[in-house]
Amino acid sequence: MTILILGLLLFLGAHSIRIFADPWRAAQIARIGEMRWKGVYSLLSAVGLGLITWGYGVARTGDMVLWVPPLPMRHVAAGLTLPAFILLVAAYLPGSHIKARVGHPMVAGVKLWALAHLLANGNLADALLFGAFLAWAIADFIAARRRDRIAGRTYPVCCSTRDASVVAIGTLAWAVFAFWGHALLIGVAPFRI
Repeated sequence: MTILILGLLLFLGAHSIRIFADPWRAAQIARIGEMRWKGVYSLLSAVGLGLITWGYGVARTGDMVLWVPPLPMRHVAAGLTLPAFILLVAAYLPGSHIKARVGHPMVAGVKLWALAHLLANGNLADALLFGAFLAWAIADFIAARRRDRIAGRTYPVCCSTRDASVVAIGTLAWAVFAFWGHALLIGVAPFRI
């Protein structure tokens, strides 16, 4: 469990600097340069993600059960991850109404992903991993939206076909991951009975 906690602190800590220490972040970027800042940030994030992956895998074996979710929660969770995938695509395919309305669709998608997994998993490691990501995503979304309001930032819309592309790509990615990728990479098939 220690490795998982260390990974969460490193990964979410790096991703929380803008939430809690934005002026310090700006000063560091000015001092060392944007490329060097991104390099350090990326390295910390990669190490943190590696520790999370390793630590979660270790913590899941023989983990303490906090609650036993009802079987249908797996399907509810799988359904909730569909809009999470669509939001993820909206973050990287700009110009959609989804991006314009949500502002920060990746963080909104992380919220849905974490909530879905909290509903479907009842072990201590699950609660720690997905609960930490949910708490971070809520705080980050609030901070990012506040920065947008203060700056008067809006997100441009390209065309209505962009929304169709976002939904189609997100749905396809979700289906591939839900029906094959999750079992292959995580070892759990969301739709098994």
